[in-house]
Amino acid sequence: MKFPRMFLCALSMILIGQSIHADPIPGSLDMHWSPGAPDCKQMSQPTLQVHRYDEHTYILRENPCATYEAPFMYLLIGSNRALLIDTGDVAEPKQVPLAQTVMDLLPADGASKLPLLVVHTHGHLDHRRGDAQFQSLPHVQVVQTDLEHVKQYFGLNNWPHGMAHIDLGDRVIDVLPTPGHYPSHLSFYDRNTDLFFSGDFFMPGRLIIDNAADDLASAQRVADFVKDRPVTAVLGGHIELNAQGDTFDFGSTYHPNEHVLPLSKQDLLALPARIAKYNGFYTQDGMYIMFNQFRVLGAQLAAFIVVLATIITLLWRYLRRRKQLRLARA
Repeated sequence: MKFPRMFLCALSMILIGQSIHADPIPGSLDMHWSPGAPDCKQMSQPTLQVHRYDEHTYILRENPCATYEAPFMYLLIGSNRALLIDTGDVAEPKQVPLAQTVMDLLPADGASKLPLLVVHTHGHLDHRRGDAQFQSLPHVQVVQTDLEHVKQYFGLNNWPHGMAHIDLGDRVIDVLPTPGHYPSHLSFYDRNTDLFFSGDFFMPGRLIIDNAADDLASAQRVADFVKDRPVTAVLGGHIELNAQGDTFDFGSTYHPNEHVLPLSKQDLLALPARIAKYNGFYTQDGMYIMFNQFRVLGAQLAAFIVVLATIITLLWRYLRRRKQLRLARA
């Protein structure tokens, strides 16, 4: 059977396009981050670092001395617009010039500058405090982080089921609801690079879980999503571990010998089984510590109150006994 030449040419173009799309755009994950310092007054490191994954993808990080949270942000550039995932923990541009840095990375200048869409993995302040630097810039849109705005903007009316898509022009980003750490948490998958951006839902650090049922359901949805898709790396919102898997102290401005940022597809596939072990309060599984911060803080507060009450009671008894002894001697 003979096929028309135009049909064969069209079929060839489709197959070539599919094969090109099937291969992720290569990039560099050889990242080297400033460790901060025990005494930040003596630090001469930049407050914001930029790692070029490829010519259209950048990984940014705030130095632990700029903020102990040291969050990561991700800039993805398409042919029609660019996407910034998270804005970090510092609002003051003189301290961390995030907006200026991001805008300088975008193609063109002035009125022809590529439009920028700013989204967030979730609404905790250490991932959106930098929004203030972008609010008044031309050709920049910032999506708010509360659940109603997230559902409305992305058309996720059956939250947390389904997914949305962001078309940047020759680059499509899949948007997945992943609540559990935060009610409106989102994760993102870039079809061009096969990078999965997981925010604080999954990262090399403490996994804070506010809603265990939601978190487990999100982990299963993500595992189902990536099962038949290539994943170059899973990139989260923070690094809170050293290379041996031990956590840095809360509030530490010094991260020597850090764990690498990228996690793997296999780590993501194993997440549902890991979350299933969580007891709702505090559970450690390998290098991951899963806990509910409100319950842990409540337990710590209760323990403090018990200790304080015990000290007051012992002191009262001691003073009363001394008074009785003085009266007996009198």
